[in-house]
Amino acid sequence: MRASRALSSIIALASLVMAGSAAAEPLNRVLGTWRMVSAQLDPDGRNVPAYGPRPMSLLVFTADMHVIEVMTDSTVPRFASNARGHGTAEENQAAMAGGIGWFGTYTVDENGDLSGDRVEASTFPNWIGDVRTRKELQFDIDGDRILETFLRPEGTKIVITWQRLR
Repeated sequence: MRASRALSSIIALASLVMAGSAAAEPLNRVLGTWRMVSAQLDPDGRNVPAYGPRPMSLLVFTADMHVIEVMTDSTVPRFASNARGHGTAEENQAAMAGGIGWFGTYTVDENGDLSGDRVEASTFPNWIGDVRTRKELQFDIDGDRILETFLRPEGTKIVITWQRLR
């Protein structure tokens, strides 16, 4: 009887500790994997697709506060040589202009909304070390959709719609 009560007490205590741990997890509304629905550039007042008519892009926010983003234009032609390091100047330019990949870390605020990110590595070397805050990057989250708005360094506005994958 006494052992039974002790076991019940241990189970109850463990349940409280586990519930307390779950409650202590910070809210993170961006956590997960997102697929790009659309990306629009607005250079000089023109509204054009940033990654072609069918972008193939993923954005991943991990629980340990890392972020990986790969954005590609599915209409960029394949290289004739079939070797990544042996493209023509035109093929290399199209590939570089048609996609970018980077990874780094991110932060969220007390509401679980994205508050910023830091680029650790990128296929575009000029981004390495960049830190973006809400001043440069806005994420409006509506359930399983994100509307991302930011200005490129040269001032071009980009608006990207992301859909959470299930």
